[in-house]
Amino acid sequence: MKNLKDKIAEDQKNALKEGDTLRLSTLRMLSAAIANREIELRKKDVGLSNQEILDVISSEAKKRKDAAQGYRTGAREELAQKEEAELKILQSYLPPEIAEEDLRRIIKDGIREAGAKSQQDFAKVMKIIMPTLKGKASGDRISSTLKEELNKAT
Repeated sequence: MKNLKDKIAEDQKNALKEGDTLRLSTLRMLSAAIANREIELRKKDVGLSNQEILDVISSEAKKRKDAAQGYRTGAREELAQKEEAELKILQSYLPPEIAEEDLRRIIKDGIREAGAKSQQDFAKVMKIIMPTLKGKASGDRISSTLKEELNKAT
């Protein structure tokens, strides 16, 4: 499989040639975030693994989602739309999220394994399910689904 960082760099060049300013600025921001993460982890020489790059992309996507929500709250629709357009570009580099029924099955198995009975057991279940779900679903989605399932359990 081609290195994700190389694919992003290649797509950045194509966006420049095509004059796609939104895509270009988003990919430049993403490249900078990846470079910052390499420095932070002291991996400038070896580079990040594809999984570490996916973690950076997920983090940047979450920032865009939160920012769009904030702009909507502040009645700044044009800025919210820009954030969502950037989010869409970032999501094109992420693997598709896990299906709802698979997510619920994994969460139910985690609840059973932890012997969870109420919302107080939330952290215990998260500790069990997160290694399986990391990168397959957003933290917000996992958290809200787990809360629903814990409410059913009580």
